[in-house]
This record gives sequence, C-alpha cells and structure tokens, in this order.
Amino acid sequence: MSMLIVGTVATDDIITPFASVEGVLGGSAVYAATAGSLYVPVRIVGVIGMDFPESYMAYLRQKQFDLQGLEIQEGKTFRWAGKYHFDMNTRDTLATELNVLANFNPNLPDPYRATPFVFLANVDPTIQLKTLDQMKKPSLTVLDTMNYWIETQRDALTAVVRRADLIMINDEELRQFTGEHSLLKAARHMLALGPRALIVKKGEHGAALVTNDGYYFAPGYPLEDVVDPTGAGDSFAGGFLGYIAKQRKITARELHRALIHGSVIASFTVEDFSVDRLKSVALHDVQQRYQEFASFTHFERLD
Repeated sequence: MSMLIVGTVATDDIITPFASVEGVLGGSAVYAATAGSLYVPVRIVGVIGMDFPESYMAYLRQKQFDLQGLEIQEGKTFRWAGKYHFDMNTRDTLATELNVLANFNPNLPDPYRATPFVFLANVDPTIQLKTLDQMKKPSLTVLDTMNYWIETQRDALTAVVRRADLIMINDEELRQFTGEHSLLKAARHMLALGPRALIVKKGEHGAALVTNDGYYFAPGYPLEDVVDPTGAGDSFAGGFLGYIAKQRKITARELHRALIHGSVIASFTVEDFSVDRLKSVALHDVQQRYQEFASFTHFERLD
C-alpha cells in the first residue's frame, strides 16, 4: 500500500522563547511524508520555486519519496514565519508568503490517481478539491485544515469536508468552524456533514477520535523539553495514516492504535527544529515509545 500527500513544501522562519532559526525545511507535506514513510511508500503533490535549496531537495530524494507530483516553477517557494509563546501551545503567524503556491493547479501523474490512502494536508481547500477530483475512489481520505482557510475559504473547505472520510482539526478551529463551544457537540456538528470520523487535536494534551459510535482519547507523550512544535500536527497525521495504510482492515481497534502512533511520532517531531529529529527516528523507536504510552495510560476496571 502507499499514501498520497498533497500539501506545502516550504521554508520556515521560527522563533521560540528559547531559540530561533531561519529558512529551515518545512511544510505540511514534508512533515507528513517524513512520518508516513516510516510505514509505507509516500507520494508528494506540491510545488516549489527555483530558490528551493538543493540540500533540501537532496533530503526528499534520500527519503525515496515519489516526487513525480512535486512541481518546480519560476518564482519563490512558499515561506512561513511564526513566533511561539512561552507555553509553546500558542503562536503568532508573522508572515505567510504564498509565492508559487498562489497559482498552483495540481495535475496528478496517472499512477497517483489510484493511490488508496490520501492525506489532504493543510493547504488551500481549492487545491484539495482539485486533487480529489483526480482520484479514483481512495480507501481513506484524511483532511487537515487551519483557521486561515476557515476564515477565507469556508465554502470550499465545507465542500472538502463533505467528501473526506476523516477530519483532523484542532480544538480552537473546530469551535470556529461549527460555532459550538462544547467540543463533543462541535464534533457531532461536523460529522453530520458526512465524514466517518473526526480527530480533535489538543496539542501537548493529546487528541480525541470521535465517531458516531464512540469516543477515544490519547494523551500527549510527556516531554521535559519541547524545542519546536511546528509540524507536530502534520507528522501526527502522517504517522496516523501511515500506520492505517499498513493494515489489512480499518477497524475501530486499528484507528485507536493509529491515534497512538500519530501521538508518538508528533512527540519526536517537537524535540528539534524542522524534521531534524525525525531524520534519526526508525520504526523500532516508535514501537518502543508506543509501549511506554501503553504503560502509563493503562488502567484496570473496577470489579
């Protein structure tokens, strides 16, 4: 099995209370692909400019991502700048330079169109829709988004939500999209639009999986030092879908396990800037931390 990721390939400027970096490799597709490739082959759909550093392109090739869907256009690569607050859970966007992404019109190579697992990473929902229009009934389509698209492209985003199987969204964005204060009511509101499941991300506090049949919560992995939260949600999604793509059947139990896998990989991501920590992570590292998760979240039923 393989997974297709449509999203941003970018350079980031990041400021935290403890350090800062400029022009590091980033983008939703990069984080998700790096995580997902621990499980299955990954295909990337995106666009970069002529200024994209060769060292970053070498990394994408070294990871053996299928890059047939990564276009190179005249102009500059998408660039994002952000500053994190002391708690590292909140941030301010300082700059968003769409550059070549502004006019990106994805044209999927023929082999991509039958990819069974699709992640519509955080990108303009019109790009997500154009990608879906070219797909041949994927087994599972996962959608991620952000407050910017809720504010500026609500109709297009709603159209994507109606076509996706599973939505990933943080708690603040879910409240913004639905107008509901209660997260459970908000989740029910979004599920009524058509998706089979919803994952509500709550940063360091974990994530909840909500379906019409039940609710499952996974805590965040406890870390003493968080270096950079950028890309945690995207790597969570990549790990989640990568694990699912490796299974024979999509069952409730496997969705629960996938949620833990996503949380584990996100916990590695935040331990360094960019994808630097993920570069050294192997599947056995994920499995070891998965077991640690099990040890501190298990409890016995009362007799």
